[in-house]
Amino acid sequence: MKIAYLFGSLNRGGTETLLLDVFRNARVQKLNAIGIYRKSGNLESNFVESGVPMCKIVATGIRFTYLVKLRRFFIDNNITTIHAHQPIDTLYALLACIGTRIKIVQTLHGYDFTNTKSEKWMLRYIIKRTDTNIFVSNSQQKYYQQKYSLKPEKQQVVYNGISFEKLNVFAHQQTLSHPMSNLRDELNIAPDVLLIGTVGNFNSVRNQIMICRFLKELKAGYENFHFVFVGGRDNNSPHLYEDCVDFCSENQLSRNVSFLGSRNDVPGMLPQLDAFLYATNHDTFGIAVVEAMAVGIPVFVNDWTVLTEITENGKYATLYKTTDEIDLLQQFMVFLQNKDAYKDKSHEAAYFVREMYSIEKHIENLKHVYSLD
Repeated sequence: MKIAYLFGSLNRGGTETLLLDVFRNARVQKLNAIGIYRKSGNLESNFVESGVPMCKIVATGIRFTYLVKLRRFFIDNNITTIHAHQPIDTLYALLACIGTRIKIVQTLHGYDFTNTKSEKWMLRYIIKRTDTNIFVSNSQQKYYQQKYSLKPEKQQVVYNGISFEKLNVFAHQQTLSHPMSNLRDELNIAPDVLLIGTVGNFNSVRNQIMICRFLKELKAGYENFHFVFVGGRDNNSPHLYEDCVDFCSENQLSRNVSFLGSRNDVPGMLPQLDAFLYATNHDTFGIAVVEAMAVGIPVFVNDWTVLTEITENGKYATLYKTTDEIDLLQQFMVFLQNKDAYKDKSHEAAYFVREMYSIEKHIENLKHVYSLD
């Protein structure tokens, strides 16, 4: 069994981070994999060094030529299963594999809420033609299965996996005399200042402006805090980032808030936070949430279906009403008065997610899907 993973670009993102962790653990987990990508990106060297062979096949000019190259590559390398993570790559795989016995598996990482007409057409075409559709949560599977009348036997849920060893390495480095990244030193923040933050690119999936509104309310009654937004600007929706920066400037929050952009040291930053806040519009899983839970810090997330699911209905994180900054404020003020109790809860959460969402378990579940008839 040999699995070919199809990529668009190798830029930093949630899907690419997940697959990089899969590739780095592939040999130990006995996963026979190869990666095929169309465009370079800032994670290209990481993938090349992951231990899994990588092949760049550029899709320029006539797409028929690209399909011919793909087909030849699949046959020459004895590929048994293709795993795509974008609808366009699923379509390419279906067309390139006509007449072969190669299985096509796709993971749907998002919802179709913001799809264009052409994207909706493509999704409807491919979703019933794959051998298996993988969803990253039960609530996401339920949505697609009902909307597209999918056959239950061809749908599988595989939770995303986290390389907790990566978190452990960063945590160890933070205990050394020269930590890799000390946020308080970097931002010139005193030890008694409450350091809180969130992680995620500024795109339509997340609701960072709601967090900004919360910070305005928080400062009205509690000023000894500093908040960090970690995540890059989305070139397709730059206003989402700019609106947050402008809001913080207009509401005298600039001294309390830092926009750090995209960072490659997030695992080392998370344990330094006193609490982690997250707001989503339509996440399908929430890798950043799980990573924050895994390092044992108090986590606050809105009661969107997926986050309710991965936190066991709020057993392992504090839920607040979606888009309601006042409810978040009320929940957060309780935390400020009971930090020790919240810390105990966060330790239980760390144990839970490390058992439930490990990269090793993720790969084992993938191998099970690949072996299905």
